[in-house]
Amino acid sequence: MWLFLTRRFRTWVILTVLVPLASGLLRRVGEALQRRNGPSAVSNGLLKAGELGDRARDRLRGGRRRR
Repeated sequence: MWLFLTRRFRTWVILTVLVPLASGLLRRVGEALQRRNGPSAVSNGLLKAGELGDRARDRLRGGRRRR
């Protein structure tokens, strides 16, 4: 099925569906690790990766910039 979709539509699906899901998952795992073991390099990295995905999504939507 994936093969029959156009390249532009596949890109749109990835950016609008998969990236937000992945960033949310990374953020939740990072928060769970911090609750269980306290802050660590791994949990901080997961939280930053989740935040990066959120910022990319906001930028694609034309959201406001934080100052």
